[in-house]
Amino acid sequence: MASTLADAGARLRAPARLPSFRLLWLGQSLSLLGDGFSYIAFSWITLGLTGSTLALGSVLAFQAVPRALLTLVGGSLSDKWSPRTLMVLSGWARAALMAGVGAAGLTGTLTLWMLCCAAAAFGAVDAFFQPARASILPSVVDAELLAPANALLAVGTKVAAVLGPAVGGTVVAFSDASVAFLVDGVCFALCALCVAGVRPRPRPEPAGGADGAAGAAMDAADVKDGEDGPAAPEAAGDTLGARIRAGLRYAFADPRIRTILVVDAAVTFCQAGPFTVGFATLAKVDLEGGSATLGLLNAALAGGAMLGTLAGGAAGGRPRVGLLIAALAGWLALGTGLLAVVDSAPGAVAAVFAMGFGMGFQGVFGMSWIQRNIHGSVLSRVIAVDMVIGYAVAPLSLVVCGALAASGTAPMFALTAVVLVVTAAGILASKPVRAMR
Repeated sequence: MASTLADAGARLRAPARLPSFRLLWLGQSLSLLGDGFSYIAFSWITLGLTGSTLALGSVLAFQAVPRALLTLVGGSLSDKWSPRTLMVLSGWARAALMAGVGAAGLTGTLTLWMLCCAAAAFGAVDAFFQPARASILPSVVDAELLAPANALLAVGTKVAAVLGPAVGGTVVAFSDASVAFLVDGVCFALCALCVAGVRPRPRPEPAGGADGAAGAAMDAADVKDGEDGPAAPEAAGDTLGARIRAGLRYAFADPRIRTILVVDAAVTFCQAGPFTVGFATLAKVDLEGGSATLGLLNAALAGGAMLGTLAGGAAGGRPRVGLLIAALAGWLALGTGLLAVVDSAPGAVAAVFAMGFGMGFQGVFGMSWIQRNIHGSVLSRVIAVDMVIGYAVAPLSLVVCGALAASGTAPMFALTAVVLVVTAAGILASKPVRAMR
């Protein structure tokens, strides 16, 4: 038993021995810390400037819409230029934006329209960073270290997601929202410096990667030399539109990639609404609790996900990812089904913790499969497609769950469970997906 635990710990620590991975981990964590800072800073300074919740919603929308619209562009450019280059440029651009807003706030020249423009620019630049950060890992660690490396990155992400808003709120409370923007700019500048120090290795051809119909789709896609993979036939046209279309064809031609996109969409639908509207309604109405109960539910989800992520990173071998995805869908269906009938806070917290553990554990292997099997020259574009689908599904889930929760959480959680059961059945019905490793 002690030997097994020691082996698991050694697997989890292995990526951290690589200097480039340490720099990447620190850079991504600083970027996500800055994202949390920016949310608090934009929110607080907008309310202080206008006193209007409508203005706050507008500023946040100005940030979200460009991010959703430009993510496919960001994925295409990340494949063309390299993820590291795009991450560094994005880091410096966001640092300059935050410093500019902070300086304008301190000098008293900041206006609502300046905030809207800065929020839109921030969202646009972030659209180039996100696909790059998800696709850079195969050029930093070898295939056998992808799972533990993804686990360590995910833990850093979760910690930064908690600390960013908390530290940002503390800075605002003890100084000024404008100062928070300046601190935010420092985070992004440090992120750029860390990622610039990463030394990528050549990204190899995937041994059992997406081929067949997906490989045929690559006839229209370009592949560059160097860090992102070996050369391949050039595209008939290397325009931005041609590259985006090639990425879409690649993503939807292979049944395995297609299934991952569909499953991610289904899981996003079953998370966005149920884990926000659902948790709040469950805590306040069904369990007759308060904000403390809501906090416990969210803490259980985050804690379970972090523990599952570490367990996935420490586990050895390459499990059948298709079966693991089907198991996750079934596990989440069981958890949401329990939430539909639970009548006590401890029972709800236990169910949510178990759901979070399953999501964290499977997430490590799902992302590792994508990074290991999808051609390096199109990896960022495929990840961008997945992100855009999530951006589209999440608001729909919020609206649907908001309507269903008006009559109680039971119908909402029951619908979620049905969607997840259908998803699991669809995965198991596909032989190529079941065979995924």
